[in-house]
Amino acid sequence: MSKIKPSKGAPYARILGVGGYRPTRVVPNEVILETIDSSDEWIRSRSGIVTRHWASDEETVAAMSIEASGKAIADAGIDPEQIGAVVVSTVSHFKQTPAVATEIAHRIGAGKPAAFDISAGCAGFGYGLTLAKGMVVEGSAEYVLVIGVERLSDLTDLEDRATAFLFGDGAGAVVVGPSQEPAIGPTVWGSEGDKSETIKQTVAWNDLHIGDVSKLPLDSKGEIKFPAITQEGQAVFRWAVFEMAKVAQQALDAAGIAPEDLDVFIPHQANMRIIDSMVKTLKLPEHVTVARDIESTGNTSAASIPLAMERLLATGQAKSGDTALVIGFGAGLVYAATVVTLP
Repeated sequence: MSKIKPSKGAPYARILGVGGYRPTRVVPNEVILETIDSSDEWIRSRSGIVTRHWASDEETVAAMSIEASGKAIADAGIDPEQIGAVVVSTVSHFKQTPAVATEIAHRIGAGKPAAFDISAGCAGFGYGLTLAKGMVVEGSAEYVLVIGVERLSDLTDLEDRATAFLFGDGAGAVVVGPSQEPAIGPTVWGSEGDKSETIKQTVAWNDLHIGDVSKLPLDSKGEIKFPAITQEGQAVFRWAVFEMAKVAQQALDAAGIAPEDLDVFIPHQANMRIIDSMVKTLKLPEHVTVARDIESTGNTSAASIPLAMERLLATGQAKSGDTALVIGFGAGLVYAATVVTLP
């Protein structure tokens, strides 16, 4: 017979508050067209993107996260000292160690919570949300701060016609805490590592130390390019449209939610055509509000779902208590989908 006492947490977990931060600089497609041979019409038709936000030197991963976190904590109606864990999903914090989560936890006044970073690309928010739910129900933390944050402008090759227009910067955060009723459904998540080369960083960081420059990518001026994100657009599009619609349906089924019972759909903001195709494949009713934040924010990877959630609630397009399907998918290839009650 085990001598270990069972864990004691809340019966269920829910999102209690949400916050977002978008950098002050708004970048229209015209700026992107200064370095690639394309057109505003082509960018809009291929992606749905009209503008995106790019961070200044002062708008660091930590700084943006702190702004978003403050709003989420205030929205949740708790004090920073009550945060028992901080989970940060990002691929654009360039210090291997320490985790940026520890700096954020200290600067928001959270005391001594568990704090760590995760790297799950565009599915990172879903991964963090799932970990947070587990902590609250298991009892290791009463309130968990989950942050998705990116400075993808630092990882954008402005001469790459296929990706230069895609990426933006920003941070989104939620507070997950105890609930007396189910408010975060079962997570359907996974990976398809055999497709990992379809979205990747152009060169590894340690490749910059090698002496043979011929092995490194060069820009139009013959200078070494900073590592950037590249992707096989058509392969990613097909995978997202056909496979992720199946995952989204599995998440609905796992939560016992029919499409007609859904109020809001918040997919990762990767591409407007992907979003529209998923809506069609899932046969979502017209009353379902669909997040299309990508038009003015671009693809912000791990930050895209909480940023889109925050905007829908702030503009009144969605309301507290609505039932929402969220799904993230991207580099890895990884994915995570669940149904939540909006805060």
